[in-house]
Amino acid sequence: MEFFSNLLSALPGAAAQGLIWGLMAIGVFITFRVLDLADLTVDGTMATGGAVCIVLMTSGVNVWVALLCAFIAGMLAGLITGILHTFMGIPAILAGILTQLALFSINLRIMDKKANMAINPNNYDLLVSLRNVKQLTLENPIFVAGVFTVIVIAALYWFFGTALGCAIRATGANPNMSRAQGINVNFNKVLGLMLSNGLVALASALYCQYQGFADVNAGRGAIVIGLAAVIIGEVVFSRIFRNFALRLLGVAFGAVIYYVVIQVVLTAGLDTNDLKLITAAVVAVFLAIPYWKNKYFKGAAKAVAKSGGTEKEEDGNA
Repeated sequence: MEFFSNLLSALPGAAAQGLIWGLMAIGVFITFRVLDLADLTVDGTMATGGAVCIVLMTSGVNVWVALLCAFIAGMLAGLITGILHTFMGIPAILAGILTQLALFSINLRIMDKKANMAINPNNYDLLVSLRNVKQLTLENPIFVAGVFTVIVIAALYWFFGTALGCAIRATGANPNMSRAQGINVNFNKVLGLMLSNGLVALASALYCQYQGFADVNAGRGAIVIGLAAVIIGEVVFSRIFRNFALRLLGVAFGAVIYYVVIQVVLTAGLDTNDLKLITAAVVAVFLAIPYWKNKYFKGAAKAVAKSGGTEKEEDGNA
């Protein structure tokens, strides 16, 4: 009974974190699914956005301006990765690693060579804060993160319905055919990487406000969480959500499910030092589900259908 009471008490925080990280996962979805690129810049950008936001806010900048600057900083990080990949011919995964490596030093400089920087919700007007997670008000981070998610999904749905957005999707689907149709493939890759990392940095800015500090190591392992949210969203909602906007919503829900699963495991009493191990196990299971489904369940269904067809054929011959 104590387990369920502790779990119910912790679920609001898990849902809030899931929605915030869901924005980051939507950014990962753009590169991973739309552009079909493996971008590891995320681990660096997830710290950059928060660092820019917290530093600007502690310097007296308005929170909305700080969020915009964080988004732009993320786009610049994506631009660097895009240039390394397209102009210099470096494979996307290596270009992302190089940018991520450089961002560690850049993030330290942004935070004046400090490993972390705190922001007090009593002294600053934060959009989201951990202290409001159990309050039934408009300041609840679940509500705020939910509004951000809806706005971002609506904006992306509109953008990817435009000629430029369709060109980006075509680039990811078939770059050779897109190039043959006169589409500037390299430009679209760079733009997609910029948009993706901009969203990641925006999520980082919100998350740092939520937890009350920015940390230079905040993005370590972020790509794993982002991919987990994408895969979980596809596994759970693929049969229901087929529209592009609903697929993005499924990714956000996937992040919430991920954090709820992690919270259940931690509430059960597992050591927090094993969190990375638990994360890897959860991601591995959800990555394996589509494979198991295709190998065992679809294979069995085909065998049943085939045997049924054989029986009908025999009856017909008889």
